[in-house]
Amino acid sequence: MAKILNMRLIDCASGDARERLRDLRARLSPAGNVVSENGRAKTFAVFGEALSPQQVVERILNDVQNRGLEAVLEYTAKLDGATLDRDRVRVSPAEFQEAYRSASPEYLATIRRVRENIRLFQSGILHRDAYLCPESGCSLSLRYRPLRRVGVCVPGGAAAYPSSLLMTVVPAQAAGVEQIAVVVPPTRYGGFNADLLAACRVLGIDEVYRIGGAQAIAALAYGVEGIEPVDKIVGPGNLFVALAKRHVYGQVDIDSIAGPSEVVVIADETAVPAFLASDLISQAEHSPGASVLVTWIPELIDRVNEAIDDQLSILSRGDLARDSLERFGAFILTRDRDEAIALTNEIAPEHLHISTSDPMELADRLTNAGAIFLGHHTPVAAGDYAAGPSHVLPTGGTARWASGLSANDFLKRTSMIWLSRDGLERLAPDIRRLADVEGLSAHRYSVDVRLAAKEDRENEI
Repeated sequence: MAKILNMRLIDCASGDARERLRDLRARLSPAGNVVSENGRAKTFAVFGEALSPQQVVERILNDVQNRGLEAVLEYTAKLDGATLDRDRVRVSPAEFQEAYRSASPEYLATIRRVRENIRLFQSGILHRDAYLCPESGCSLSLRYRPLRRVGVCVPGGAAAYPSSLLMTVVPAQAAGVEQIAVVVPPTRYGGFNADLLAACRVLGIDEVYRIGGAQAIAALAYGVEGIEPVDKIVGPGNLFVALAKRHVYGQVDIDSIAGPSEVVVIADETAVPAFLASDLISQAEHSPGASVLVTWIPELIDRVNEAIDDQLSILSRGDLARDSLERFGAFILTRDRDEAIALTNEIAPEHLHISTSDPMELADRLTNAGAIFLGHHTPVAAGDYAAGPSHVLPTGGTARWASGLSANDFLKRTSMIWLSRDGLERLAPDIRRLADVEGLSAHRYSVDVRLAAKEDRENEI
């Protein structure tokens, strides 16, 4: 007999609605310390005390920074249960070739098609150099160059994720990054997964290391024996990965400090309950994952709740999704569509699905979301897997100011300025005045010495 779903209902007409919503969001942020019972037990077993996730991360990163690959291998054995020697850390060419040979032609064709979808989108939005000549004797430009070396994290704890490989590696390749190092846990879903290794082979990735968690972030950021440090680390992961990325930021760049996956679905009377239920469950099955339905149609909530119960009973990860829906999901009943829009902008979700009769009209008013999915026939899974934009998106309300990963995040921009003597002379009064106000006499002198010198046109660039 199927269990009855016990998902929270937040009625915006009640006085505590905003407080309940804030509490839900706080629990899902990287600061919320959402760790499973197994995770807490493993922490105690490895460190001999009940450490917070932040304390765990700091210990691991400091240890790897001091002891290098030796520490990485020790934590790999203790946390992942995988004993690797130095020669088995990096995936060999023969292993890539064998994975590729054993993969089904249909799977390889899918990887190639999705790669092309992502490449076309990411290449189309790529920043280009800009040149301006505001007046005679002055040339300004903005130059873009790709990062030299990037580290990519691919999860591999509960399932294999070739989609995460595609959504991080292909944007970097579109930007022109030449060196891409992939880290993936040493599990049957990660570094020993034939489908994942075959996808690497299709993408031309031959630098893959069987390490995961905070120790992988440390290896990429600081460099250890056999692994050169990178300039930027991207890709999803659990809480420990997110906290480790935050810790090394400044040593390297990162894409974001991501929390659990999340979706907000805005729906009206034209929405199909079964469709809505499937989107809510698809994010909840990440476990943890936040799934929120926002509507001003009271009867829709009951119909979606029934559809969720029906679908959970037939899905392989139904129990995991049910637990996540009950812990982190919500039905939010607003008084009207305007309140639904305002509330969603306040939530600033990672994924936003607008399942209404007029999705474009609502989208124009929805300013805070990592990715928006429009209409009844655009499931979030289309963005997760195949459409083209990266599925690495801001979570935990950071879509108020952050954006999803794109090829442009792998570019450095440099401003370039050229002035003739006449051009410098035109700017000189303003430079001198600001230098005087700030008391920086050498700044002023760097102008004066040039303009006082005998004019030599031949030496100008």
